[in-house]
Amino acid sequence: MSFKSDSLVGIFDSGVGGISVLRAIREQMPEESVIYFGDQKHIPYGSRSMEQIQNFSEAITRFLLEQDAKILVVACNAASAAALKYLREKFPEVQFVGMEPAVKPAAEYTRTGKVGVLATPATFQGALYASVVERFANGVELLPSTCPGLVQQIEQGNLDGEETRRILEEALLPMLEKNIDTVVLGCTHYPFVIPLIQRIVGETVRVIDPAPSVARQAGRLLEARGMSNKSRSKGRVKFYTSGGLAAFKIMLPILLGESGEVEKVAWLDDHLIISER
Repeated sequence: MSFKSDSLVGIFDSGVGGISVLRAIREQMPEESVIYFGDQKHIPYGSRSMEQIQNFSEAITRFLLEQDAKILVVACNAASAAALKYLREKFPEVQFVGMEPAVKPAAEYTRTGKVGVLATPATFQGALYASVVERFANGVELLPSTCPGLVQQIEQGNLDGEETRRILEEALLPMLEKNIDTVVLGCTHYPFVIPLIQRIVGETVRVIDPAPSVARQAGRLLEARGMSNKSRSKGRVKFYTSGGLAAFKIMLPILLGESGEVEKVAWLDDHLIISER
């Protein structure tokens, strides 16, 4: 399989969370055209089995490659935890960029030795998280929370509502009592509520958004393999969702600051079929 520089950067997530990574890619590599898939029919991935997530991720990868993707960004922490190794073995010719909880920079930054980590159950249970903790968290106490219901609130556009605040306060206030000075966001949905998180924890607590570093890694891989788009014009973005078209379109200007063409995709026996615009 050969990839051209004018092919697309493929990004997928269980919903709109990966748009936080797309946003960073648009800021750092505006010349790259992007294809984004949000599997909203199956959201949230975080509570699903590893086998399910692997099946979904494999089907989406095949779909994005068929749409001329030259690199795949798994912009979902749960999918990265459950399926990234599987995908790399299944598609050895494809470059994948995954999400890794930012434990390393948090461990380097913290002065109190207490770090809060917000992520879904699949991320905490995955080997990837365990590996990151083992390698980088020596001498640091990590305080985890799964923030039940937060992904769904963000999917509905409730970035600053009463229920969203309740979920975050339930997670963060006990951490503040234990003197955290850093919060790691282990889900791509969560950067969209950073302003609310910052108001809860205060300006002295650092909140780490992994999206910019993921975008930089994608850029490095493209450059190293001669696949960067050298055009001076801004690339286009095309979106696919397995959920509701209208709701997805409404969220784009809110989360990304721009819109784009959106098509509906239907699942049939773990295969994807484009059904309507």
